[in-house]
Amino acid sequence: MSRIDSFKKALEEKRAVKIIAGIDNFDVENVKKVVLAASNSGASAIDICANPDIVAMARTMTDLPIFVSSVNPEELAHAVILGADAIELGNFDALYKKGISFDSHRVLNLARRTRELCPDTFFCVTIPGELEISEQISLAHELEAINVDLIQTEGHFTNETPSNGVRGLVERAELTISNTIELSRNIELPIMTATGINPTTASLAFAAGASAIGCGSCVNKLDSELSMIAVSRSLVEIAERNAQYSVELV
Repeated sequence: MSRIDSFKKALEEKRAVKIIAGIDNFDVENVKKVVLAASNSGASAIDICANPDIVAMARTMTDLPIFVSSVNPEELAHAVILGADAIELGNFDALYKKGISFDSHRVLNLARRTRELCPDTFFCVTIPGELEISEQISLAHELEAINVDLIQTEGHFTNETPSNGVRGLVERAELTISNTIELSRNIELPIMTATGINPTTASLAFAAGASAIGCGSCVNKLDSELSMIAVSRSLVEIAERNAQYSVELV
């Protein structure tokens, strides 16, 4: 079974876990720790930036499927040459902090160009979380028409002070989970839920209709590789329980 086929199988079984180093994370030592944590925890995939040196490094470190994220189609195409198994247009949430926004037309045009350059590569597209849900659904249908393989949802960046404890964790994930619910009711493509997904909120994402979760800051912001592995393993266990529950419902 190829690397990307193993991810597709996890997706079909609604237990896929993608550990995200970050679209704007160029810290080589941190990315190394995240890659090793994902590999040693049984995660389904790792997601890294499109920096050529980091892509090449990650490819030598792991047999996990590697997603490369960028908003530049040419960077994504080059990443495939370097060994990426999947490409992702997004995650946009990291770019909102820099004042960069994406409307549905821009996303669709970038997706079309990326698909032209990489017609056979597994392709995930993030749908901007701040779009009205009707726009998100319309964009998802258009992405489906150009043979995108996976939709990723997101929440949004905010400067507001979050609540403490579990309430704050749920508030952070609230928008992406509500987007997952709406999209899962209206499109056929599998959905990966990202932004604010961690061991507290992962089960909510799967309950909302996700086939996969994308988890970044709950792992890549930790100080040690051991703690990264522990959190990643917790996420994998939640996903595996969801897969078992899904089988029991059939």
